[in-house]
Amino acid sequence: MEKEKKLGLAEVISIAVGTMIGASLFSIFGVGAKIAGKNLPIAFVISGIYALIVAYSYAKMGGKIISNAGPIAFILEGIGDNIITGALSVLIWISYIVSISMFATGFAGYFLPLLNIPLTDFSKAATETLLVAFFTALNFFGNKVVGKAELFLVIIKVSILLLFIVGGLITIQTDKFIPSFEWKQIDGIIYASVIFFLSYMGFGLIINTTESMKNPEKNVPRAIFISIGIVMLIYVGVSVTAIGNLPISKIIEMKENALAMAAKPFLGSFGFILLSIAALFSLSSSLNATIYGGANIAYSLAEHGKLPKTFERKLWFDSTIGLYITAGLSILFVLLFNVEEIAAITSSIFTIIYIFVLISHLKLTRDYGGNKIVIAINLIILFLLFFALQYYQFKNRTLSFYGTIGAIAGALVFEYFFRKVKVRKFKKRKVIEEKHKDKKPSSK
Repeated sequence: MEKEKKLGLAEVISIAVGTMIGASLFSIFGVGAKIAGKNLPIAFVISGIYALIVAYSYAKMGGKIISNAGPIAFILEGIGDNIITGALSVLIWISYIVSISMFATGFAGYFLPLLNIPLTDFSKAATETLLVAFFTALNFFGNKVVGKAELFLVIIKVSILLLFIVGGLITIQTDKFIPSFEWKQIDGIIYASVIFFLSYMGFGLIINTTESMKNPEKNVPRAIFISIGIVMLIYVGVSVTAIGNLPISKIIEMKENALAMAAKPFLGSFGFILLSIAALFSLSSSLNATIYGGANIAYSLAEHGKLPKTFERKLWFDSTIGLYITAGLSILFVLLFNVEEIAAITSSIFTIIYIFVLISHLKLTRDYGGNKIVIAINLIILFLLFFALQYYQFKNRTLSFYGTIGAIAGALVFEYFFRKVKVRKFKKRKVIEEKHKDKKPSSK
């Protein structure tokens, strides 16, 4: 039997960077400019710090709990099999649904102007619905080429963004991005930083590759922190370049395709087309991967309670019901919420999941390492972030606030149904248990 080839540090970093850079950046850049104004680069730095707070616990546990099941593996180890663990697994599935809708919305924002089609409610809704339907249909045929093409797409995407940054710095007007620290602006920085928190969440995919990774105990922490650092630099560079070349009012006005518009002053029509194509590549890749892999496994996890062997499995198990439900709910989110509301709901869901990851880490420090004081401080910060986001939503975006509450309530109801009616229980992967067994004899 041929030995499976393991992923090296550089390959794992490229997976995380490729996932983080692009999709959410293209989808919600204009929304961030509307909220934070010329303070947007600061918001990206702060949201990167939030990611590092979560990364501390991921780095400590991820190299030792060897499982491709991601945060649910951590939570199951920390708080065991109960209705909370089950509901969180459902929330992860919902987060994929909401992400699909965000990618579809972002795609329409770049696709329609590129074809000179007016951005109306009808044209956007029709494009978003057809796009989700197309990628849903594509899943029936399988797609071996997608995996091989991912690295190529990442290289294209990052190269275009680097060209955007370098070219834009030549024509930048520094007075356009001098920060402002009036109270209203500070409020905007905080909210934008929480919204852009989701732009760093791709580092979690590193955990989903641990079973296929060389020396995960050393490479997981390295990959997590290096990838977040690289992405933070690119995000700050992109935001400084965009704000320094295009008035904030114009970025807000063209929020659906803000980055493409920001390339026009120094790259002309070529820059607009180039950034639009980069956005479409990025959003298509993320949309396909989310429907094809992530939502598939997340649905199975929520329904059956089994931590899967790999998140790269391209099968819809014994039926396609999960595919239909995922696609249908994604279209519903697209039609009900705008991109800012979708981003807020996504950030809220991920923050809840991260809170329980940190709670689990707090309980597992004896086994997996970590400073309890640092974890407790990080946990308090995440709680404050979650409640600050809910307060802002309640005051300014009521629909997204109730969307978040609805997602949490729906996850609890879904979990109660499967736990009580189907007598479904979560099972730890044997690979986790074997890891502990292997360590016992060698401990001194």
